[in-house]
Amino acid sequence: MTNTTKTIQELNLSDGFLFAKVMDDKEICRKVLGKILGIPIQKVSIPDDQRTADIPHGSQGIQRYAYSSDDKDTVYNIKMECLNQHKAMLPQMARYYEESMDSGIISAGLDCGKLKKSYVIFICSFDPFTEGRHIYTFENRCREYPSLSLGDEATKIFLNTKGTVNDVDQEMLDFLTYMENTADAFAAQATSPLVREIHKRVTEIKQNEDMADEYADFAMSLCERSMK
Repeated sequence: MTNTTKTIQELNLSDGFLFAKVMDDKEICRKVLGKILGIPIQKVSIPDDQRTADIPHGSQGIQRYAYSSDDKDTVYNIKMECLNQHKAMLPQMARYYEESMDSGIISAGLDCGKLKKSYVIFICSFDPFTEGRHIYTFENRCREYPSLSLGDEATKIFLNTKGTVNDVDQEMLDFLTYMENTADAFAAQATSPLVREIHKRVTEIKQNEDMADEYADFAMSLCERSMK
């Protein structure tokens, strides 16, 4: 959620505007996705219509689509979610975003075999399933035979910045902590090269006058929407 009482200097990476601007950097987006999934991603592209920090009225999050250039042409949707009141809706939201990624192929009348492998990723500032984990990964499996995967290549991942279980490595812990503590002091002591690279981009954004003006307009727009 973007808190419109903040200046651009006070934004954390968990704030929608800053999250969107950082994830517009294709190299950072590639490395973040690779870290979350634990797989190498060679290259990503971000559609031009996703390069915006607009948030629909009534929503408090910004999602980013990124497409890999591998032979399976995987599609990713990564979203920051800070509203705890959306907790009960997260499964339905994940379903919605998955379907939205498939809709282009379906509406074009192409064979269902052309559907892309997909990942819907939520980075939450709360524990979405109250099990203390930093990461929850869901795939469709047979209830009677849990080892039997449906194989529809649709995966949903929920990250939790408030996790307590020892289920991720130090670099992921640093990244999740940095999401809500996007400060010079934390970045300086972080052991993660990924966090340091992200913080370099964050600093560039916060020092850019055009970005500051864009954020001011963005914050005013959100304020006006909230009053309607």
